[in-house]
Formats: sequence, C-alpha cells, structure tokens
Amino acid sequence: MIAAALQALGSHWRRHPLQLATLLAGLALATALWSAVQAINAEARASYARAATQIGAGGLDVLEAPGGPIPLARYVELRRAGWQLSPVLEGRARLGEDRVSVLGLDPLSHPPLPALEAATEGDPETLAQMLARGGLLFAAPALAATLSATPGLPAVHASDRVPPGLVLTDIGVAERLLARPGQIDRLLILPGQPAGLTPLEQLAPDLQRRPSRTGTDTARLTDSFHLNLTAFGLLSFAVGLFIVHGTVGLAFEQRRAMVRTLRALGLSLRLLTGLMLGELLVLALIGGALGLVLGYLVAAALLPDVAATLRGLYGAPVAGGLSLRPSWVLGGLAMALTGTGLASAQALWRMTRMPLLSAPGLQAWAQRAARGERRMALTGLGLIAAGVAALGPVKGLIGGFALIAGIMLGAALLLPPTLGLVLRLGRRFARGPVGDWIWADMRAQLPGIGLALMALLLALAANIGVGTMVSSFRLTFTGWLDQRLVSELYLTARDDAQGARIAEWLIPRSDAVLPIRSAEFTVQGVPVTVYGVVDHPTYSRNWPLLEQTPNAWDRVNAGAAVFINEQLARSAALWSGDDVQLAPGWTLPVAGVYSDYGNPTGQAIVALPALLAHASAVPNRRFGVRLDPGQVPDLIRDLRTAFDLPASALIDQAGLKAQSLAVFDKTFVVTGALNLLTLGVAGFAILTSLLTLWSLRLPQLAPVWALGMTRGQLARLELARSVLLAAITALLALPLGLVLAWALLAVINVQAFGWRLPMYLFPVDWLRLFVLALVAAGLAAALPARRLYRLPPTELLKVFANAR
Repeated sequence: MIAAALQALGSHWRRHPLQLATLLAGLALATALWSAVQAINAEARASYARAATQIGAGGLDVLEAPGGPIPLARYVELRRAGWQLSPVLEGRARLGEDRVSVLGLDPLSHPPLPALEAATEGDPETLAQMLARGGLLFAAPALAATLSATPGLPAVHASDRVPPGLVLTDIGVAERLLARPGQIDRLLILPGQPAGLTPLEQLAPDLQRRPSRTGTDTARLTDSFHLNLTAFGLLSFAVGLFIVHGTVGLAFEQRRAMVRTLRALGLSLRLLTGLMLGELLVLALIGGALGLVLGYLVAAALLPDVAATLRGLYGAPVAGGLSLRPSWVLGGLAMALTGTGLASAQALWRMTRMPLLSAPGLQAWAQRAARGERRMALTGLGLIAAGVAALGPVKGLIGGFALIAGIMLGAALLLPPTLGLVLRLGRRFARGPVGDWIWADMRAQLPGIGLALMALLLALAANIGVGTMVSSFRLTFTGWLDQRLVSELYLTARDDAQGARIAEWLIPRSDAVLPIRSAEFTVQGVPVTVYGVVDHPTYSRNWPLLEQTPNAWDRVNAGAAVFINEQLARSAALWSGDDVQLAPGWTLPVAGVYSDYGNPTGQAIVALPALLAHASAVPNRRFGVRLDPGQVPDLIRDLRTAFDLPASALIDQAGLKAQSLAVFDKTFVVTGALNLLTLGVAGFAILTSLLTLWSLRLPQLAPVWALGMTRGQLARLELARSVLLAAITALLALPLGLVLAWALLAVINVQAFGWRLPMYLFPVDWLRLFVLALVAAGLAAALPARRLYRLPPTELLKVFANAR
C-alpha cells in the first residue's frame, strides 16, 4: 500500500513538471540568497578571527598613554624597573600605490607570531634580516607582489599567515614607514612578570592599563554591517518561501481527489501525512542543494566588493576569496528544511481538517481563502502592533529589526484583504456582464496569485525603502563633503620636520595653512580621536553643526569648550551643555554636536593649543591649504619640486571628494545587488503563480470563450489583469517603502552607526520602480497569455466534457 501511495503521489509531479520546477526553483532561490549572505558573513568573521590570531597578543593587558603615543624614554624606564613589556607601533601608510596598515613590533619580546615562526623555521637568517638596518616586511602574497615592485621599500617576504592589507615589520622599520620616530602606541604586558615589582600605577601614573581588545574592535564595528546583510538574506528567503507556499498549496488542492481516493482505499491519514512529509523532505534537500550551489556563486561574485568595503570603511582584514565552510552549508540546508516545513504547514493542516468530499478546484480554494481574509487581516494588524511595541523593551539593532519585521510581514498579510476590498469596489463600478466577470474573476484568482503579489510588495517596498535610504545618504553625504572639505588642497608631509618646513613655505603663498592634527583619548572607555583646530573663519563658516550653544566657536577657539560628533554624543549620552572628560584633569563643556557621516567611531574638536597642552607628540604632517582654486595646479607643481613629495601626498579638493564618493558607492554595491535579486525573485514568483494556476483557470475561461469572446481577447484580458494587480500592489508598496525608509534612517542607522540622516523623497525613482513592476508583471503574464492565445479550441471544449 505504501508503494502504491508513493507512486500515486509521484505521478502528480510527472503530470505537472512545471509545478515541480517551480517548487524547486523557489526553494533554491530562497536558500541561495540566504546562503550567499551567510557565506559572506562567515568568511568575514573567519578573517577577523584569523587576523586576531596572526597578529597575536590576544588576552594580554596593554598600557596606553591618553592623548598620544608613549615616549620611548618611558618604555626604557619601565624595562629597567623590571617590567616585561613589548612595544607596538601601528598606523596607516601609503606604500607605492597602496594604502596599507603597518604593524611594527619587537620580534625578540613580542608573543609568538605564526608568520615569524614559519619564516624563521624555514630560514634562521630571517630574524637577523628583520632586525638589520634595512629591515624586512611581511605581507600576504598578493600585497607582497605589489610591494616588491615598489622602489625604496625594504625586502618583502610573502606569507599567507599575515592578514590581507597588513604589513608586519620590526618597530624600527615601522617608525620610518609611518614617519613616527621614537614613538610607541601601546605596550603589551607580558605574562610571567617577576615578583616584587613596583606597581605600574606608581611608576607610570600617566599611562592607562586596560584589557587587550585585539579582534573585538573590528567585530564591534562591523556587527551592524553583517546584521544588515543578514536582514537582506532573511527578506530574500521570505520572498522565495512565498513561491514555495503557493506551489505547495496549489499542489495539495490539485491532489485532493487523489487524497480522497487513497483514503477510501484504506490508507490512514497519519501514514498519508507522513508520506507527504517525506516527499517534502526530499524536495527540500534537492532544492536546498541547488540553492547552496547558487549561493556559493552569488557569494563568490559579491565577496570582493564586501571585502573592499570592510577594508575601506573599517580597516577590517577580509580576504577576497571564498571558502566552503560547514557552518553556512549546514545552515543553508537547515533553512531549506525549516522553510519548507513552514511553507507547507498550512496546506498539511488543511488537508487533515478539510472534509474528504470537499470540492477541489480554484473556486473552492477561492471560497476558503475568502473566509480566511478576516483572520489574515487581524494577524497582519497584530504583527504591525507587535513590531511597534517591541521597539521599546528590545534595545539596539534587534529592536529595530523587530520593528521592521513586524511592519513588513504585517503589511504583507494585509495585502490580500486590501486587494479583495479594492476588487469588490471595482466590481461595483463595472459596466456590463464582461466587466462584471473581469472583476469577479480577478477576485477568484487572488488566492492563487496573492502570495506572489505579497512577494512583489515586499520586494518593491524594500527597493523603495533601501533606495530612499541610500539616496538620502548620498545627497546628505555630498552636501556634508562640500562643508567639510572646503580647503582647496590637502597635503601630507613625510615627517613632522618636513611638515614644519612646508607650513612655513606655504604661508606667503596661500591664504591660510590649516594644520590637521589629532590624538587618541579614551572617553567612557571608548577610544575617541580628538582634533585640534586653529582660530580661522573656515571652520565657523562651514563646519556642519547639528546643535550648538551661544558663542560656540568663540568658546572652542579659546580652549574653554569642545565640539563632539554625533556618534560620541549618542553613545555617551552627551549633548550641548554637558561636561565631557577627555583625559584626567581635562574636562570641558560640550559647545555643540556636529555631523560626521561615514565615521563609525567617536570624535571631538578642541582648540589646537589645548590639544598640544594635554597630548604628547601630536603629528604635524597633514595640512589643508586655502587659496584661489585656479592656483592649485601651480602650487602642487611647486610643492613637488621644492620638497620632492609624491603625487599621493598632494590631493586637491575635487580629487578627495571623488575618492570619498567612490568609497561610498562601493559600500552599497552589495545592497543594490541584493535589491535587484530580491525583485527578480518576486517577478519569478508572479510567473510561477500564473503558470501553476494555468490548468485551474481553464474551467473559468472556457465558458466565456463559448459565449463569444475570442482567445485573443481573453489573452489580452489575462495580461491586463496581471498588470492591474501589479499596479495596485506597487501603489500600496509606496507607503510601506517610505515607512521602511524612515525606520532605516531614524532607528537602524542610529543604532548601527550612531548618526541619524534626514529623509529625502525621490519620486522619479518611485516611477521607475512602478514601471519596472508593471514590466515584470507583464512579462510574467506574457507566457500564460501566449498559451491561451495559441490554445486549440478542442482543449477548451474538453472542459465541458470533464467534471471539474
């Protein structure tokens, strides 16, 4: 009996191969986009963990000097006192055409590093070469190949045990590369200290001891990025599951007569349900496996852009290659199985509860769906209310995404009842029997295509919401750059001495020379970059302040107040009028808060004399130069001639803006790709719904054809019907997309990055999406319409000979 039942169940898919392909395609697409995102996230996090291991020092406490580097003399003093310490110097430098991170350390005292251990095991002379005056650089193979061809650099050793984008070298060589002689960023406190040492609090009261954050800073900064990608993956997965839900539901409806027969022959309901679950399990594994292959290809195509974004924005060491990791492979299969179970649960429950003699077919399906619209509407309203309510007790990004999930899913559930209401209103205004039939037929067709339209609603709303966010961000970012990058020329000297000479040389040749000097401090346990500015109208006229106190600039220039960026204001709950302690003995009132888009960390601005009074060894290498824009090319030429500066050390205003916008555009490449993929899946959902409904549509079309309408007229009506439903859905997606945009800008962005963006409206983009939705619906309906147009009259006549 089991074999006969399996044969009967399998015969359905043999008779409906397109339906089987649709089911597998829905599973594959849902699994593919989810797996692609998880593969990207897993690769990035593995890179973070690998980098933390490769640069060592994890778990060791460190000593840091608030506001600047540790003087070499202080390190010598602590070593002579018996403390076992290892110095570290790090920073960003342009080596040839590449801007890389440079990590300088003492190989004799630093904890073991995989790159050094591997190199010294292969060649004992490597350590001597690293300590020699010429020095030795360790870099990943791809970066090493580039640096080896750059003149003027030490010898380069390629090692796959160095994180991408990082150069590892002796601290003496790092001093030269970073132009920071005699400076140390931090001291590692090595394990196994001798007994009886004088406490560090007495020897070095100016230094702060804290646990090492190796490997955690990058993860903290990039968590929001990966959480956003995961949200996109979930959205794409949900859209794909709509295809599965619709296809499985239709298959169960079409097999109702078969189920009735099997039950009449003695097959128990429990056994039949188990067989159907086994069938779905096999299909889920096949679709999931196909999805994993597609997901791997999508992730491999997107990962280079993700790696470039993470390296450019956060300095995260992410490789551009993709590995097959069990975590996301097994996770993808688990999601495929779970998704199939969720998508088919309603159909299975309906099969076990519906009377055996209940009539199969589209009309019965429509009647049952209509009775469920009230429950669907109430559930949708409940989800929206739950999402809004979750924003209060659930803090952080999780609360923000709970809000978005509740609104999006609730709106999707409200779509079929809303469309049903619109179609009923349309029927009231219909003229003649044909018009009345068109509106009634659309109403009957709605349960079959409703899930596809829900997928389209979510895809369009996501495109509108994310597109509005990105476009608002770009418009705000462009205006912000115009305010921040007002100097006509920006230059970087090799060292402080050259910087002083260049500044003196520039004074008679420019309108103003504005030093760009900063030091690192710790505010409420968080690293903050504090910039010192000189008293010049450039800042007070152009600096973008979100809020300020009276005479704010006068107070800051006098050293009596501080400006902080929005990120620090939100994370530390500091606003205008509050006091902020930048260092022990240095507390200033906040005179204002400024916007700082694109920066994930805290920042502050004080008067330059005040900064120099509280920070040691503040670099004096970077300057902004104010002058007539027409004089910039001549000044660049004269500077390069007089000081032998490389081209990368001199950047005009337009070039710097172009670089900033290029990084910005690179950041949202993945977002745009996922948007397009999600919209493509929604278009495919409409196509599959129309194709799977094809056979059930014939009993409704044949009588109308028999009454005199031609197949061409019916085909055109089929096309118009799909386009009309898509148009109504697109119009309903607009307010949902704007609500999503608000949530992204006012909730998610604030929680993820620490700043809030103004929201702008882009009607032209909405019109483009509206047209795209109509085109997608038209293309999806074209194949069924073409089939109807070419359908032989004998097929329509057969309807009247069969009991439907």
